[in-house]
Amino acid sequence: MDEHQRFGDIDIYLFDQVLKGRIRPADRLLDAGCGTGRNLVYLLRSGANVWGVDGDADSIVEVRRLAGELAPELPADRFTVSLLESLAFPDGFFSVVLSSAVLHFARTDDQFGAMLQSMWRVLAPGGMFFCRLASSIGIEGQVQRQSDGRFRLPDGTTRYLVNQEMLESWTTRLRGRLLDPLKTTIVHGQRSMTTWVLRKD
Repeated sequence: MDEHQRFGDIDIYLFDQVLKGRIRPADRLLDAGCGTGRNLVYLLRSGANVWGVDGDADSIVEVRRLAGELAPELPADRFTVSLLESLAFPDGFFSVVLSSAVLHFARTDDQFGAMLQSMWRVLAPGGMFFCRLASSIGIEGQVQRQSDGRFRLPDGTTRYLVNQEMLESWTTRLRGRLLDPLKTTIVHGQRSMTTWVLRKD
């Protein structure tokens, strides 16, 4: 097995959390907006206790196929079609919630808040919320506001963008605690991606 087969296309910042011991096989882990499972290959191979939701039915078909191949002991209904703002899980069900490249597809401030608070609701006290999302940090002068939190980026896409003040405000509002400093990667001046990792106290 080569390294790509073992790890898939896992987000390097998510893998950093694995290396820090913050994701363990016994954790109940939700990949919220899992897509076709790019962040799940290593976790499934390592026996992680995984659930996944996505709004796209075709993606759920694909991630069920992936899980069936890599972790056949997991029931297929661990992976379901769901909007993030209306997750059907009980309060505090998960010890880890992942949100990778999802929240910047919010259409309004209200939807962003609803998605975020829904994911936070299903996270157990002491659990970790890992989020990677588009931001304006470092490219403030290169983005153009369109409407209600959405901006036109230099790469031609339109995304809901956060900034440092917003993330710090939401951290306080959620009564969370930063596990790592905010980390932002600027991709060739075209877009900016920020990693936001919280502990739920």
